[in-house]
Amino acid sequence: MTATEAYELTTQGGATDFAKLIQACESFGPYCLIGGLAVNSYVEPVYTLDADLVVTASSLIALSAHLREQGFGTEEHAHSLNATAPGSELRIQFTTDERYQAFLKRSTYAEVLGVRVRVACVEDITQGKLWAYGDPRRRHPGEVRLPIRWRLSKRKKDELDLIRLAEAHPRLKPLYPAELRDQIERG
Repeated sequence: MTATEAYELTTQGGATDFAKLIQACESFGPYCLIGGLAVNSYVEPVYTLDADLVVTASSLIALSAHLREQGFGTEEHAHSLNATAPGSELRIQFTTDERYQAFLKRSTYAEVLGVRVRVACVEDITQGKLWAYGDPRRRHPGEVRLPIRWRLSKRKKDELDLIRLAEAHPRLKPLYPAELRDQIERG
């Protein structure tokens, strides 16, 4: 069984939905993967249900309408537009954070889940992970009362992705905060 077939099975159609998503993104201008699936294209992959993307800000409304026409549900949030396909476990999130717009011009193609996809360059993925890792809303829940979606586990996943990237691409380590660099050096 291929990784794509396993993903299709465990996400109840997530690989098929991912292919539809990428086909739609290709039709609406520049886009790129920026989250865990993007990290997986640069290091040994780990399982994730999330597909995090950035698209040209001006095309997001039309892309969202197109996805709804294709049967996807969409929800707008403060810093993202989320999409899901009925019955699928694939969680799609388009960031609306303007900092990610610059990633589009430096993205490159890679194969992800059997699909040719634009992926942010490794330096940009690292920067995005550093922003997420440093987000005070992802600190330990005891530090501040937070909504459930800002769990410590999300910060730890970002930390793990950063460690995986540094192990595969040591030149990235100088970008990391001292606490994380020290942890990586201690191994």
